Amino acid sequence: MTPFVFPVRVYYEDTDLAGVVYYANYLKFYERGRTEMVRAIGLDQAMLIEQGLAFAVARAEVDYLKSARFNDALDVVTEVERFGRASVTFKQQIRLSNDPETILSRAIIKVACVTVNDMKPAALPELLVKEWQA
Repeated sequence: MTPFVFPVRVYYEDTDLAGVVYYANYLKFYERGRTEMVRAIGLDQAMLIEQGLAFAVARAEVDYLKSARFNDALDVVTEVERFGRASVTFKQQIRLSNDPETILSRAIIKVACVTVNDMKPAALPELLVKEWQA
């Protein structure tokens, strides 16, 4: 599967007093990348909730390599590393848009598909499984 690339601009609100992106905001950028990848396949979070399903992050491993700064244009690159019946592991990175060789952060994020009512594991939606198997 081709990596999905989602552009993000660093806003003032994303930074600390030094103009550097606050470390927790990288997780927000990664979330946007995963969300938009799923939306591009044809499934959005509202549709999932209507089906009684949601995604919950089960594990996040993040490496911070270089600092992103106020007003930087970034690319959030998202790939499916592996998936099972009720979970998917994403391999992600954040890089500078104008210099794709400059990787600022890397992450491995495992997401579980769960039922909204009781947060128990549920099978991944068939649309996603078909796309990721292709």
